[in-house]
Amino acid sequence: MDYNYAKYATQQTVELLAIDSPTGFTHNAIQWTQRQFEQLGYTTKQTNKGGLMVELGGQGNPVMLTAHVDTLGGMVCQILGNGRLRVTPLGGMNANNAEAENVKVYTRNGKVIEGTFQLHNPSSHVNLNYSTTQRTFDTCEVVLDEDVKSASDVRALGIDVGDVVCFDPRTRITESGYIKSRFLDDKLSVGILLAFAKYLKDNNLAPNRKCYVHVTVFEEVGHGCSASCPSDVVEILSLDMGCIGDGLQCDEKAVSICAKDSRGPYNYDVVTALVNSAKAQNARYALDVYPKYGSDADAALSAGVDAKHGLIGAGVFASHGYERSHLEGVHNTLKLLCGYLAN
Repeated sequence: MDYNYAKYATQQTVELLAIDSPTGFTHNAIQWTQRQFEQLGYTTKQTNKGGLMVELGGQGNPVMLTAHVDTLGGMVCQILGNGRLRVTPLGGMNANNAEAENVKVYTRNGKVIEGTFQLHNPSSHVNLNYSTTQRTFDTCEVVLDEDVKSASDVRALGIDVGDVVCFDPRTRITESGYIKSRFLDDKLSVGILLAFAKYLKDNNLAPNRKCYVHVTVFEEVGHGCSASCPSDVVEILSLDMGCIGDGLQCDEKAVSICAKDSRGPYNYDVVTALVNSAKAQNARYALDVYPKYGSDADAALSAGVDAKHGLIGAGVFASHGYERSHLEGVHNTLKLLCGYLAN
């Protein structure tokens, strides 16, 4: 697997990160992803839920690869009398690491209004409780970058309850190869799947078994892959972020293979085969147990899909915060995918 495919995956990820797509607001990201697969020559179809199905080719023993474009975000739940907005989180957005982030509010009339997510009374020169106030979605609010001083001023802009609030990803690629951004979970995996698809086309290869891709849009709220699984699928392999933290072996330069998450163990034979493929491809990997995690593969099995399941992903530091991975982690994930499905 040429290292240039890791660079391609990263370039695709950067483009996708620039498209706001919190859970429930993913149409633009799915349309972009669909165009990329179709430009590579693949047949695609959108699901009723708004996800994307792609056929990569191959024969027999069908496997479905999953990744998700939906991210964390927020939704307006109240317009305050002072012109500020109360927000309810979409997915696991945490107010502690969202404070002082730039946001965009997408109105239903097509306007996009900018603002900042701030603690109420955020000046440390004024608020004597600034340091001790717990950051929650009840103590923080969106301050609009508009001259608004009342709820009626806000509504005059076209903003209403139910409008989606998107947080700035702040994407950056360092000279040393680190990829820093919000929402690498899971747009980095979508970039990796696009690179894998490009590798197959460039080298006139078909997977060693029938292979589908399902790009889901409700993973962050637990039901992304609970529907639309083709009836002949016997295995589901989720590509999602590899966890990094105390007690775990993974780092940003490795591909993580998950043996168990909060919902239970992954299929023993699948995990073993992934480990053996990583070794055969000389892909740097880490085998880990995730203490607080659920994947699209979990969702599919919970919905009644009768299939083996596994979970891999490039190592991502500071999950659900300002996340960081590395080109080498992307490359090792691609090497594992190729060893598992393309040789």
